[in-house]
Amino acid sequence: METTKELSALFSLIDDPDEEVFGLVSSKIVDYGNMVIPNLEHLWETTPDEVTQSRIEMLIHRLHVGDLKEEFRQWSLAGHHDLLQGALLTGKFQYPELSTSSTLQEIEKVRRNIWLELNNYLTPLEEINVVTSILYSYYGLKGNETNYKEPNDFLLHKTLEAKRGNQISNGILYLSLCELLDIPVKAISIPKQFIIAYLRPGYSAENLEQPEQKIEFYIDPSSGQVFTQQDVESYFKRISVTPSGQYFKPLRNKEVIGYLLEEFGKCFNTDKDRYKQQELQEIIRLISGENS
Repeated sequence: METTKELSALFSLIDDPDEEVFGLVSSKIVDYGNMVIPNLEHLWETTPDEVTQSRIEMLIHRLHVGDLKEEFRQWSLAGHHDLLQGALLTGKFQYPELSTSSTLQEIEKVRRNIWLELNNYLTPLEEINVVTSILYSYYGLKGNETNYKEPNDFLLHKTLEAKRGNQISNGILYLSLCELLDIPVKAISIPKQFIIAYLRPGYSAENLEQPEQKIEFYIDPSSGQVFTQQDVESYFKRISVTPSGQYFKPLRNKEVIGYLLEEFGKCFNTDKDRYKQQELQEIIRLISGENS
């Protein structure tokens, strides 16, 4: 975009020490939209001052996030909230130039390897053992403890690159593969955990007083380890929480992505990065319908 006199004047005020002035200037620059990003990138390259560079980076980020919000809005309005797409949109928050094709190709390779080992005569446990064996033993996926100082651990494309993620990103990969293979698993909202449940036939999230009775077993996506109902009840005792039906209802894809965004946002709790946390909260409100 050609740098107009007005834009040049705005650029010259980016380093203004008055935060109120900078707030007004940044709003006017953001109003120009994405076409102004190359100008800002050029300005960043020719600006020696680190504080000003930091402000320019924030402006470029805000412009990318404006587009990302629209993508999330379209995803939210779609009839089917594709889990893979929602996770990859989350990755674009940190990596706006992210190309999803290599990630999707990698997932397709894993899906095909699992599919080749499946047949209609497997029990639910045997079926899950195939998924787990391919994903964790053959493919080599590993699990990390949830660490809010490692934002990449929350992002699906980075989990696939490193073959290592936290419970949430590994879980979204596991759920996505099972969704592609028509294996009846869903995430459930057990406190302080991201756990997957294998659902028995006839499971319905609606009007089911004791949904845990329709769960075959549970899977920890950090490692693929399988747990029984008794194991889960022991966990509830250990954390001094009384189990109720709400913890065993399956999460919809929108809720899974909302949870991912919420947890990912905890990576940005410094004064410098707080605006990113606020932007992620805005996206959560957008997909939950609070802004619509």
